Amino acid sequence: MGIPLKYNLRNLVVRRVSSLMTVFTIALVVGVFLAIMALANGLNKALISTGSADNVLVMRESAQSEVQSIVTRDSYQVIQTLAGIARDPEGKPLTSGEITVLVNIPRKNGKPSNVTVRGVSAAGFSMRPHLTIIDGRVFRSGVGEAIVSRSISERFASVGIGDNINLGRKSWKVVGIFDAGGTAFDSEIWSDVSDVGDAFDRRDYSSVLLRLSAGITPDQFAGRIEAEQRLKLEAKPEIKYYEEQTSSAGPIKALGTLVAVILGIGACFGGMNTMYAAVAARTKEIGTLRALGFSRLSILTSFVIESLILSFFGGLIGILISLPVQGITTGTTNFRTFSEVAFSFQLSAALFVTAIIFAAVMGFVGGLLPARMAARLPITRALRQL
Repeated sequence: MGIPLKYNLRNLVVRRVSSLMTVFTIALVVGVFLAIMALANGLNKALISTGSADNVLVMRESAQSEVQSIVTRDSYQVIQTLAGIARDPEGKPLTSGEITVLVNIPRKNGKPSNVTVRGVSAAGFSMRPHLTIIDGRVFRSGVGEAIVSRSISERFASVGIGDNINLGRKSWKVVGIFDAGGTAFDSEIWSDVSDVGDAFDRRDYSSVLLRLSAGITPDQFAGRIEAEQRLKLEAKPEIKYYEEQTSSAGPIKALGTLVAVILGIGACFGGMNTMYAAVAARTKEIGTLRALGFSRLSILTSFVIESLILSFFGGLIGILISLPVQGITTGTTNFRTFSEVAFSFQLSAALFVTAIIFAAVMGFVGGLLPARMAARLPITRALRQL
């Protein structure tokens, strides 16, 4: 026969001070764990959500990023003649030769950081419909104008509308601020591809973005690029390219896991201490339960349940503690491009479930040994305890 659950709940109320301390300890561990994992989750989301399933990125063979790639203008002309590329309303191939360079500009706190400057054509905008101008207007070609992402304007100095920034051999006037829907483009400065090429003495492109026509798969088009011996280029889906950039989140996840494990061990000892104190305070009570016919397994199960209840409430409070970090914008370095990636903390239902499981494991481990001790107490010794 099992011990009623209300017995465990009443004991937690009676020992409310120690119970609250255990719950608070577990809540802090869960809160820290969620904050760090939300950081990694936000970086993953910023990169993985970038791109369209219909877009293909063409770069130099074995290039890990656009910054490391070169596509000559002659190669660009060849790419435009390949079958399988969608056409715009005027019948022109829907392609955009783009130049990406790194510049070092100061943040608002005075510390410099690398930022990606992207030179795009009009087709580059049409293939990225999620990008919208939220303030100002789009840049004009040939006059040294640029637009910056909202996160760049918020995090870096002197990049607001009307400001002039020195990039390469030119001074650029910021005429607009855009929002890219939380994608990797939210960490960039955009201008006309010809202006960027002139300012940084870049005749050739870094990459070519193109839209596939209906019925053509990225693998089929990649095969055509590979078969064209004049190119020495490779093509990959735009989504896949940005998924490969998520290696930056690896160290953050590893750090989060390490910190969570260390703090979790401490929380287990805290819960264990609480449960050992409960056993010591209820020795005679345990003996009475055994004399009434409750088995050792029932005693053990009852104490483990108490520990799990504490951990469950600790997990819920930890989730509540972590909620304020949702949406906070920060940045890190993409170790493939060595440029800053702006992103926001992203909590999710999957993270909340993981946090509850993590709290339950802490509660189970912390309560098992004290529960085993309670279950093994001899009846006569327990009843004689004052």
